[in-house]
Amino acid sequence: MKKWGSETFEFAPIGHVKSPFPDKFGVPRQPGLATGAKGVLKIADDPDLKTALRSLEEFSHLWIVFVFHEHGGKNWKPSIRPPRLGGNRKVGVLASRSPHRPNPIGISAVVIEKVDLEAGGGPEIHVGGIDLIDGTPILDIKPYIPYADAIPGAKAGWASEPIPRTPISFTEAADREVGAFDPDGVKNFRSLIIEVLELDPRPAYQQRQLPVTNPEAWGTRYGFELLGRDVKYEIREDGFWVLGIGDPPARR
Repeated sequence: MKKWGSETFEFAPIGHVKSPFPDKFGVPRQPGLATGAKGVLKIADDPDLKTALRSLEEFSHLWIVFVFHEHGGKNWKPSIRPPRLGGNRKVGVLASRSPHRPNPIGISAVVIEKVDLEAGGGPEIHVGGIDLIDGTPILDIKPYIPYADAIPGAKAGWASEPIPRTPISFTEAADREVGAFDPDGVKNFRSLIIEVLELDPRPAYQQRQLPVTNPEAWGTRYGFELLGRDVKYEIREDGFWVLGIGDPPARR
């Protein structure tokens, strides 16, 4: 692995993420885009870490510093094609939030919904608007402080354009299946599906090759796992149609 200096650092995670997303497919590309995506930061069962969390409940949001553990840094490239630009323009990877970075570290700002210091097996921080896969290692958390972290007039560069959202519809069969599904801790699974799907969770190359507006894409079917269900959907002329939610494929 290429090194840029003589110093190296080693960190141990203070906890891991419990998330409705078992893998990268379907995960929102930024925190807060799917407000119904709830998660839990499970902190290691250590008395010092428990003490370190005191007064966190006084804040409304926090930053998660985490590891892109399923990407790694060995295959990173200095230039990438961001999905927001339709794959038509390259930018430097350090001018992006791509997970494929020299050091695979990320940050996410999420809503604090509850802090449970007495949870079995270690403290739990229940959060909303999460954009991380299940099992993501947590290196650190920091409270979000509006006067320091929110910068009025900040420029978003190439990412300043509004995020496009795709219309979502459900077949009658899908409506019945979703209505019968009541996952623990999620009040409205249907809304979560809509929030995830309207952002077009397909990989960038699929979005580029088969945009929703292209008639050649109509009839193409996809799927992703969410809260233990396999959400199947299809591209049609008027957007994405949810076809049903079934048992997820067996994992190897």
